[in-house]
Amino acid sequence: MLKKLLLSLSLISIIFQAFGQDSNKALVKTNYVNNRSPLRQNAYLELPLGAIKPQGWLKEMLVRQKNGATGNLDKLYPLVMNERNGWLGGDGDQWERGPYWIDGLLPLAYILDDKELISKTKPWVEWAIKSQQPDGYFGPSTDYPGQAGLQRDNSRDWWPKMVTLKILKQYYSATGDQRVITLMTNYFQYQLKELPQKPLNNWTSWAKFRGGDNLMVVYWLYNITGDKFLLELGDLLHKQTFDFTNAFLNTDMLSNQGSIHCVNLAQGMKEPLIYYQHHPEQIYLDAMKKGLQDIRKYNGLAHGLYGGDEALHGNSPTQGSELCSAVEMMFTLESGLEITGNTDYADRLEKIAFNALPAQTTDDYMGRQYFQQANQVMATRLMRNFADNHGGTDVCFGLLSGYPCCTSNMHQGWPKFTQNLWYATADKGLAALIYSPSEVKALVADGTEISFKEETNYPFEESIRFTLSLNAKTKQVAFPFHLRIPAWCKQGIVKINGQEFQKADSSQIVKIERTWKSGDVVELLLPMHVFKNKWAENSMSVERGPITYALKIGQEFKTVTNTKDPVDFGKTYVEVRPTTPWNFGIFEVPDAKMSDFYKVEKTGVSTNFPWNLENAPLQLRTKARRIPSWQLYNESAGPLPFSTIYGMETAKEEEEVILVPYGSTKLRISQFPVVGTKK
Repeated sequence: MLKKLLLSLSLISIIFQAFGQDSNKALVKTNYVNNRSPLRQNAYLELPLGAIKPQGWLKEMLVRQKNGATGNLDKLYPLVMNERNGWLGGDGDQWERGPYWIDGLLPLAYILDDKELISKTKPWVEWAIKSQQPDGYFGPSTDYPGQAGLQRDNSRDWWPKMVTLKILKQYYSATGDQRVITLMTNYFQYQLKELPQKPLNNWTSWAKFRGGDNLMVVYWLYNITGDKFLLELGDLLHKQTFDFTNAFLNTDMLSNQGSIHCVNLAQGMKEPLIYYQHHPEQIYLDAMKKGLQDIRKYNGLAHGLYGGDEALHGNSPTQGSELCSAVEMMFTLESGLEITGNTDYADRLEKIAFNALPAQTTDDYMGRQYFQQANQVMATRLMRNFADNHGGTDVCFGLLSGYPCCTSNMHQGWPKFTQNLWYATADKGLAALIYSPSEVKALVADGTEISFKEETNYPFEESIRFTLSLNAKTKQVAFPFHLRIPAWCKQGIVKINGQEFQKADSSQIVKIERTWKSGDVVELLLPMHVFKNKWAENSMSVERGPITYALKIGQEFKTVTNTKDPVDFGKTYVEVRPTTPWNFGIFEVPDAKMSDFYKVEKTGVSTNFPWNLENAPLQLRTKARRIPSWQLYNESAGPLPFSTIYGMETAKEEEEVILVPYGSTKLRISQFPVVGTKK
């Protein structure tokens, strides 16, 4: 830990040097870099990569990534990730897939402080830095003839460089390597010169929609160097990026199926918030708010994402949701939370992380689905009602099933989630805004090092315990500690050393300002209640805390050897079929009686991996009725019965069913028809 502390202090020293001549004296006094004038000061500040360490179930997820595809993709996917990759100087894949992998592998490596994984990232980082040409360009620059399974053209496209810029930003956060600053400065000068003649959409359309990632790193570099040309470049990038602000506020894009690619939406829609840092006008906040509301209204699904397979495709619970959308929307929400401090972004982030993300990957992190369905009753190879079908393999669990962009991009989800559990604050304090078991080391007040240990089984349990540690030389230190009360929590309770400090209503930040001593304990109680939400065809989801609960369906797994098209979709993939009935409707009850009719039970299972049926720590019991006419259609659940059909035919008898956390399922019904009302 001494090594990490020295690194953090060296980074702070670098920041001080960068700001030493700046007229904005407030920046010199901060522990971590905030926005430099004229950029708006952000609510929260990212901690150095490696300062936050996962514990409990979250650490288990990252270890499974290390032992699974994230840590071994070079061996599992050698066609793309071997030494022929263009981002290693070869004549193979020249485009996004290599950078995608490292964008998740690098933060995983430094969070786990894993020397083997760090060594895997080094050749990619070194080649990228050393590839810079005299004019400032970096990256692959030669196109090659087509080859099955590879993307060997558009090597000079702006888009893959945006992913690599994110990699280098993270690498600098972990190491302080000044070569990153030199490369970015030269490359951004190159962009400023070249973009007027070769705009973001010069080679492909992807960069035009995803320019926010480029802009994010431009502002990050400006905060370190203060080079004024970066602000000019930022305005140019904004003008060339798709206008999400206008699209959200003044068009029908989000109510119009097929109007935008699902990952362009998830990844690109943060651009107004990023630009807001330089141009703090309310219109950009309003655009993001309306965009998220309209995604929910017209395309929303109970797992926290939306129908997009791959084009935007409405709110039927059998439409697909792409894994890339999950991890990119998480990063968008993480970025928005840091910039604005808006707790709504944290609520939405936890919904995706605790529902959609774990459900879409296998337990060993060796396989994943390209598309998941909110109502998924068979995960088999068949052409479904998706905007894009890839040999019918899109809902099968495999390394390459569907399309391999997700094979490369799925790795950033949990590491970046971990990196955003804690933030430094603009008032020289610390904030815990996303909750999971973890430990953090950070600087507060006037540079005093502290650590917090966060003990919890959240999101399944209601209590979170924070224990403070100071070094032996520090007797006490005064700093503010920020905690978030989620929207679903009617009233949170904060205790300090066993004494009640404050009751706090939902959707707010509690700020504890006091003088702290080593061993102080803060307990946060977030009482969870069972509640409901309404979706397409008046269907109903049952939720508790940040978790959506889904019908527990018996699951039969079958590994299929793919002799038809292994280059495209992998040598093997796994199909899942139901062994128990799934066509149930549930009863609507008054809000105040939901917990009476939907009984919460602890299963008694204690494990660091809660994300399967066997290990789910909680379940709900309730009564339901089968709907005989609701049957399979193309091996998906048929059209959802409208919940207010007069005289809907159902089975006469009620049956007891079990609902389990959505993230623990591979098959499920999470949006139920309503078959009656209970009072």
